[in-house]
Amino acid sequence: MEKHHSTLRELPVDVDGKYYQIQHKHNNLTNVAIRYLPSFLLVTSIIITFILLNGAPLRNNTDNNPSYILSKASSNSSPPVVLASFNSSSPVVLPSSNYSSSQDVADKELRVSLGQSSSENKQKKCDLFTGKWVWDEENAPYYTNATCSAIHEQQNCIKYEKPNLDFTKWRWKPNECELPIFDPVGFLELLRGKSLAFIGDSVGRNQFASLVCLLAKVGYPEDTSYSPEPQTKRVLYKNYNFTMSLFWSPYLVKTKENGPSNGGKPLNIYLDEYDVEWTSQIENHDYIILSVGHWFFRPAMFYEGGQLIGCLFCDDNNVKHFEPTYGYGRAFATSFRAVNSLENFKGKAFLRTFSPSHFEGGSWNGGGNCIKTTPFMSNETQLPDQHLKMYTTQLEEFKVAEREGLKKNSGLANNFRLLDTTQILWLRPDGHPSSYWHKKEEVGKYNDCVHWCLPGPIDTLNDFLFEMLKIETN
Repeated sequence: MEKHHSTLRELPVDVDGKYYQIQHKHNNLTNVAIRYLPSFLLVTSIIITFILLNGAPLRNNTDNNPSYILSKASSNSSPPVVLASFNSSSPVVLPSSNYSSSQDVADKELRVSLGQSSSENKQKKCDLFTGKWVWDEENAPYYTNATCSAIHEQQNCIKYEKPNLDFTKWRWKPNECELPIFDPVGFLELLRGKSLAFIGDSVGRNQFASLVCLLAKVGYPEDTSYSPEPQTKRVLYKNYNFTMSLFWSPYLVKTKENGPSNGGKPLNIYLDEYDVEWTSQIENHDYIILSVGHWFFRPAMFYEGGQLIGCLFCDDNNVKHFEPTYGYGRAFATSFRAVNSLENFKGKAFLRTFSPSHFEGGSWNGGGNCIKTTPFMSNETQLPDQHLKMYTTQLEEFKVAEREGLKKNSGLANNFRLLDTTQILWLRPDGHPSSYWHKKEEVGKYNDCVHWCLPGPIDTLNDFLFEMLKIETN
């Protein structure tokens, strides 16, 4: 071959020479083609086979496109809610995306997802609790103090002239789908003939009042309370035979005042004993929501097995001093055990996770305030360490309760659901009453950075609740 190439370059350029060059080039190319033809055919065959076997990615198949499926969720119809079911761990969605150690905190099967079925009945899922707050003047607020008379004075921020109503105009937007606007008629129809109970502290009462206000467009319930205590309520939406109850139990377990009038002494908390005020009442309920938090930062004496085992923020050096998470975890363990012990309870128990406060410049009784006027961005701040500990403590006990509940039901049913709202509420420092819960001339009162204005961010918790309840009736 080298000789031929040399000869071709040295031949004179004339007609015969041109023919000679062409003829020899043709012969040379023919030899090359004959020599490499088998390899060429083999490679071509492999390429064709690969294309035939892997043709699916080349098709424009929208049925298998998650973004196409999720885009349907933005239609006017309310897509179904489905339980996410994964084997791998899911991060706790903290306000900072840099918080890498959260991988071990929550499992994806604890979370609830919103999805849309395709024509082939393939379910696509979306984590409702991972997203951001977006501005929405069109749909907000759902109600005002002029349209709802159930707003507690302490959360009536509009009445007490919070500077603007911007805190009412933010809507939660999950990253991969839409959270439908609350439909009061749809909610009442969904819960026709059923019962729902809120059990816990004043933030639970806050959510209870929010739901009453959201339903006020349809009508107000009849008060059917059996207890004279104002913090324990039972109401009936007569046209729908829907009962809603509120049980005051800020520790979820048995408590007893330390002395005739308590005298400022730490409260006695019996961490392994049920609070029968609610445990004796909920066996026939369809749904219950457990939610407590900030009372566990108050001084307390802890009892187990009838014996004093330690305290929280007490002056007694002769007993063991615990962190707030100890009593918090034990109280939830006992409460979940109470639910699992009810033989006739066939309903669902929701855990609404820790509701964070936003005090700045001091504590609640030390001049702390919350004067921000817009939500946090997701990468702007991190959940405070103490709040994170309370949150993870809840999740640990929740997972234990799930396992025990499955054992009780022979693995056939899980009676527990997670209303995972800690992140959502942490991003809303603008949603508290602050000083706008009393008259201006009433000076010297503390600023409220624990509860939530009505209307306000806590309404979104009932949006989540509505979506989660849909799966229980499908």
